[in-house]
Amino acid sequence: MLRNISQASFATIAAAMLTACAMPPASPPGASIDPPQGERVMTLTASGVQNYACELDAQGHLGWVFKSPQATLYDASGHAAVRHGAGPSWEAEDGSRIVGRVLAQRPSETAASIPQLLLETHSTSGNGTLSAVRYVQRLHTVGGLAPAAACSTEHQAGSSPYLANYVFYR
Repeated sequence: MLRNISQASFATIAAAMLTACAMPPASPPGASIDPPQGERVMTLTASGVQNYACELDAQGHLGWVFKSPQATLYDASGHAAVRHGAGPSWEAEDGSRIVGRVLAQRPSETAASIPQLLLETHSTSGNGTLSAVRYVQRLHTVGGLAPAAACSTEHQAGSSPYLANYVFYR
């Protein structure tokens, strides 16, 4: 079940997000992550991890491979509103759920951070907050890249903390 985040934790997350938002946006040519249409439904702040596994590449070298996100998305009052997981998927407290696919990405405005994304919903279930969502933006990312330490054992798990804003459009 989702729960409220402590005021101190939320203040830390909010301060990090405000710092990220104050930076000029990165806008490489042809890398628009704006939805083609739609009305903004909500903007939430995510705190979580990006999960990785140590796997062999085609040349037999071990390296980190992205597996899934795992985050809780909070509203402006610090209430846990949505869980984010593999798929990528988002599930609201009311049971509504969406699964998306990446349409576009551009670099984060914060160095050493996962890219910003535009995703399109390709699967929905349940009636509620997320049932009419068609697009999701992941913005103002901080952190989340593969662990800096080299991996040494096949299938070894690793994770990296990240923060981001998620904007949902219908």
